[in-house]
Amino acid sequence: MSKPACLFILFFLASPSFAVDGAQLLKQIDRNLNPDSYEMYRKIFNVDPDGKKKEYTLFSAKKGRDKIAAVFLAPASDKGRTTLRLGDNMWLYIPNVGKPIRITSLQSVIGGVFNNSDIMQLDYSEEYDVEQVEDAGNEHLLHLKARTKSVAYDRLKMSVDKSGKIPTKIECRTEADMLIKTLHFKEIKDFGGGIVRPSVMETDSPLYQGYKSIMIFANIKKRDFKDEVFTLTFMPNIESLRK
Repeated sequence: MSKPACLFILFFLASPSFAVDGAQLLKQIDRNLNPDSYEMYRKIFNVDPDGKKKEYTLFSAKKGRDKIAAVFLAPASDKGRTTLRLGDNMWLYIPNVGKPIRITSLQSVIGGVFNNSDIMQLDYSEEYDVEQVEDAGNEHLLHLKARTKSVAYDRLKMSVDKSGKIPTKIECRTEADMLIKTLHFKEIKDFGGGIVRPSVMETDSPLYQGYKSIMIFANIKKRDFKDEVFTLTFMPNIESLRK
């Protein structure tokens, strides 16, 4: 190969115009994880150091990038409780209380290692900007920075499979880069309708030694919802969306 040809190839590879577009990649990751609007069934397990386990079953509805509602189907003690998230704002409805109460992203409606932000996860591109994309062999490593102080984690380090463009691991960190928890994405499953994504998400935390929480996705499918579904007045009726 001639010297000019070699120089052209080196320029081609080094040119910033051919670098990975982090913002576009993150949006693609969001869509590979979930459709823009969908319904979903999940089970969440909280596992204590002694092996004791508590299980929850939820039905969720999401519309667009920043609206998500859910209802607890089990256990019996939690059945009928609902949650609603609109952007940074979150509410919990308890039937015998009768009106929604405000909750925060760092609290947890179920206890365990998952907080409300994990349980009512919005699109990552809604809450984070991509600061840097590193090449890590078969994976991209995305360094994400929260857009506002109201987000649960100031920084994320997201390992993403290059071929499937889906996360394999996310480290959730503080502004000072202290590790809060790690999310592990496992067991790729074809849910139908073009949705192929991890069916299990596990989390552990150095702040909760020996504790673990596991989220299992049983069903995800595209579905459109009316805007009224994502209002405080509709919270007592979220279970009526199940077909």
